[in-house]
This record gives sequence, structure tokens and C-alpha cells, in this order.
Amino acid sequence: MTQHYVYTKQELLEALRSSEEQLRTVLAPLPQRDYETGRYENGWNGHQILAHIASIEWTYPRLIETARQAAASHAPQESPAPAPSAQGGIDAYNQRQVDKRAHEAVAGLLAEFHTNRAATIQAVEATDEALLLRPIRSAGGVTGPLSNVLHAVAVSHVLGHAADIVGPGQTGPVT
Repeated sequence: MTQHYVYTKQELLEALRSSEEQLRTVLAPLPQRDYETGRYENGWNGHQILAHIASIEWTYPRLIETARQAAASHAPQESPAPAPSAQGGIDAYNQRQVDKRAHEAVAGLLAEFHTNRAATIQAVEATDEALLLRPIRSAGGVTGPLSNVLHAVAVSHVLGHAADIVGPGQTGPVT
């Protein structure tokens, strides 16, 4: 059996803070025309991708609560606690959230992301290391210890989408 690296609480918190700063540093100064360009395989433009980033951030404290409830119910540790499923599937959910934010300005979307990221950080701070080791499955199907799933969806996923917005050949590293 291969051991996989598991992020500690401190590493996860640092990554959450750092990725927010990276996102804001790279996206805030982009001109509006960069947000209007199609960037993503489903046809989303930069504005829509940012709306997606802002809208999904609120789900991460909920994912922590799902893991907490599974632990409290004494569900077997070895089977991942499933995240609540979205009505109509994850793609339909994501589209509904993006559509709700169609007329929101970039500054408003960045502010929503910031508010929701603060709630994510607060939820992680209130979570003990044992819970961060508990297996979970995100609504998007990412499975593993809670800390790794949170890193995958709240750090890697978000930074990947920030890179989608910036687009190829643009300045500003998003890693």
C-alpha cells in the first residue's frame, strides 16, 4: 500500500491564504476585455469562470461539516463521507450559480470570493487534525483525506481556474 502525502492543518491554512492572495494579485488588475474572452471548454468566459470561483467557495465549510457529521455518526472511517449532491448534477449546479452572477461586476465577484474564503479559513481553523484525516468525497468526485480534498478543490482547482482567466501568454504566475 502506497502512502500518499496528507496536508497538515497549518499547510492547508497557508495554502488557502496564499492562493487567495495569488488570485487577487493576478485577477484584480486585468482589464475588463480579458474577462469577456472565452477561456474554458464549456464556453465560459473569464467573468463566468470568476463567478464559478466565487460561487463554489461557500461550499468548502459545508464539506467540513459533512465530514464532522460523518464522524459524529460513527460512520466507518475507511469509506469516504459523500458530499451532498447538487440538484441536476454538478454541471447544472455550477451553471446555475454562474448565471446568478451574470451581472455582478468583477470587483463584486472578487469580494464574494474573499468573504467566502474567510469563512473557509475560519472553518479549517476550527477543525481538528483528526477530522482533516477523515476520508471524504467532494461533490465533484474528489476523494481522500479531508485536508487533501480541500487542497484539491479550494487551492488547486481555484488556481487552475485563475490561470484559465489569465489565459496563455499573459503575465502573472498562477501556481
